[in-house]
Amino acid sequence: MSSAAGSKVVVTGATGNVGTSMVRLLAEDPQVEWVRGLARRTPEWMPPKTEWFRVDVASEQADLAERFAGADAVVHLAWAFQPTHDPAKTWRTNVLGSIRVFEAVAAARVPVLVHASSVGAYSPGPKDYAVDESWPTHGWPDAAYCREKAYLERALDIFERDHTDVRVVRMRPAFLFKRESASEQRRIFAGRFLPGPLARPELMRFLPDIPGLRVQALHTDDAAEAYRMALRSPEARGAYNVAAEPPVDADLLSGMLGTRPVRLPRTAARSAIAAAWGLHLVPASPHLFDAVLRLPIMDCTRARTELGWRPRRTATDVLQEFLSGLQQGAGAGTEPLRGRKVG
Repeated sequence: MSSAAGSKVVVTGATGNVGTSMVRLLAEDPQVEWVRGLARRTPEWMPPKTEWFRVDVASEQADLAERFAGADAVVHLAWAFQPTHDPAKTWRTNVLGSIRVFEAVAAARVPVLVHASSVGAYSPGPKDYAVDESWPTHGWPDAAYCREKAYLERALDIFERDHTDVRVVRMRPAFLFKRESASEQRRIFAGRFLPGPLARPELMRFLPDIPGLRVQALHTDDAAEAYRMALRSPEARGAYNVAAEPPVDADLLSGMLGTRPVRLPRTAARSAIAAAWGLHLVPASPHLFDAVLRLPIMDCTRARTELGWRPRRTATDVLQEFLSGLQQGAGAGTEPLRGRKVG
């Protein structure tokens, strides 16, 4: 790994789902000299060559440029999914905090910025064929997550125009899962009191088959490897789609779980989610549900050909591992990933 490729790397959001995988990979890489992990709460976990700093990117008092000093690359992963009932708060963290990160990269003269964008940045697209990175990134405006990811794509357009000396990479992963993220993702999307054991296949006689519910998944470690390859590749810049095969729909899930798919109209599913969200029974909003039904299927040819990236796990492998973690209340040794078995 050349100096331009990131032998000294800062990772924001380093204790989360992607951050823990990213830090571990970098810490194990003999070509990486040191890793600085930035997070709102520092963990007891101490991987090799890693130093932790307690930093909130949303805080105007945070001196990000000081933490970035001397780095060859910044991998920006910090993101807040909650509270969905207060989009102004997530905007402050996700959008304004990210812009502070970009500005600090320029101020500290860091030569490489790898930013975690998302499939959620894409405008509504097809489900029956895959689109490449040229598909418009205007998001789904009614969903805060998509709106924020899309806005940052425009912010990066301006950043790249004004800072041509910085190599900017935008990774656009599918939905990311690993065993250790199961408890966190249950809390974020389904609520902290949903019993994980309900994910047992023998308790699921039917599976809702909702028109348009066809998405892509990826193991978090495979996403982190794509990020690392982007650091390693001095010519890598721009956007890269990363996802595993096959796309996930009701037929795939039913076959995996041994259940029978039952057609459920979109309106019925959305009404149930909206009612539960309105009563604060589940954190996931109906607006995000609307967005998921419209997300395109991504073509990952560019990541394969330019980075040499291949996911090690299929989407089926990813979901089986995640469901096992959900049943067991799996987690990891950081505050965001703490495990908890409910029920």
